[in-house]
Amino acid sequence: MKKTQKQPPKNEAGPRIREIRLAAKVAISQEDLAGRLANQGISMDRSAVSRVENQERYLMDYELIAFARALKVPPAKLLPEK
Repeated sequence: MKKTQKQPPKNEAGPRIREIRLAAKVAISQEDLAGRLANQGISMDRSAVSRVENQERYLMDYELIAFARALKVPPAKLLPEK
């Protein structure tokens, strides 16, 4: 039987993206968020958004900026405070 090890997180912004997405006045679905990213020229489907939120996918800097625009927040708001 194959034993799966937990992988280290591949991005720091995923949990904040999910939190902000769900905290919007009208919650934004992952599909809707993917559409907002597509309007900015970022090709990402719903499953890729899910992997970002679950920290299973790397997030490029330009994608972080696109997420911030789609969620109407400053990019720094997507990063954890340390």
